Amino acid sequence: MSDRETRQKQLLEALKSRILVLDGAAGTMIQKEKLDEAAYRGERFADWECDVQGNNDLLNVTQPDVITRMHKAYLEAGSDIIETNTFSSTTIAQADYRMEDIAVEMNREGARLAREAADEFATDDKPRFVAGAMGPTNRAASLSPDVNNPGARNVDFDGLHKAYAEEVRALIEGGVDLLLLETITDTLNAKAAVFAMEDVFEEVGYRVPLMISVMIPDQSGRTLSGQTPEGFWNSVRHAKPLTIGVNCSLGPDLMRPYVAEFARVADTFVCAYPNAGLPNAFGEYDETPESMRKHLEEWADSGLINVLGGCCGTTPGHIKAFVEAVKGKAPREVPELETTMRLSGLEAFKMAG
Repeated sequence: MSDRETRQKQLLEALKSRILVLDGAAGTMIQKEKLDEAAYRGERFADWECDVQGNNDLLNVTQPDVITRMHKAYLEAGSDIIETNTFSSTTIAQADYRMEDIAVEMNREGARLAREAADEFATDDKPRFVAGAMGPTNRAASLSPDVNNPGARNVDFDGLHKAYAEEVRALIEGGVDLLLLETITDTLNAKAAVFAMEDVFEEVGYRVPLMISVMIPDQSGRTLSGQTPEGFWNSVRHAKPLTIGVNCSLGPDLMRPYVAEFARVADTFVCAYPNAGLPNAFGEYDETPESMRKHLEEWADSGLINVLGGCCGTTPGHIKAFVEAVKGKAPREVPELETTMRLSGLEAFKMAG
């Protein structure tokens, strides 16, 4: 059995026996480093044609020690799963920095750094896993960028498919255990990513487990492209994801109803990782490790989750509190749902039996 197959077996065993903890925010940790333009550029890109400060994924190449420190901090806090620093490592997102040609390298190096850190901390009784982070890109296939022209689009399905396929291929080459399609705002983008994954799986001859996480931006309870959690689940359940859930946007108190809905409708594992509350007037996050712990402990006690972690504003301190909060608590049991027709529009439709 290969190392990859061994880790996948360990992952499934762990999911069935306990609640796993994902890491916290990469951006929050990187901002603490207070890196300037020169630090982002490094020697290799010292003469780059445009500003690159804020391109956090570039740090996989120019400041790998910064990224490794971040991974190790989350692993020391007790994370079972760490994410690669590749949220924006598609040619589409990197176009803002004119770095489309470096996107594949960012993914491969991001995966390598996370893999090395995870392997260093892994033990027989606590294996560590790497999730290849794949963001939504900064374009939407079903939403117009022009308020005066509802039919306008700045990306299409084929373009998304190509960009995601390149990312998936590089993440797998770098050694990830999972693919994490996260912070989804547009379901059509997610479908393009899933289609790209299937093509790459066929190329490489094996499958990599998939985690899917949607963003609910406000208390309407809908994605940015208009779907309810159940409607979204019906749209992507054909991908047979290992986990489904929600991340970003809302704090744990406001996110709970949507976590509960996924827990009710999904016949797979549920993952949730909220922000440390909504940003305040100063752009800071008010939820402390202890205040978030109370919410996530209640989620665990209520049988809602299998994997939890933190998004924007969370730190290793938050993750350590989450690890303590769920220690010894039983994971959510995956329900067996009746076989029936389930369709998706903006809302879900289920054929009556």
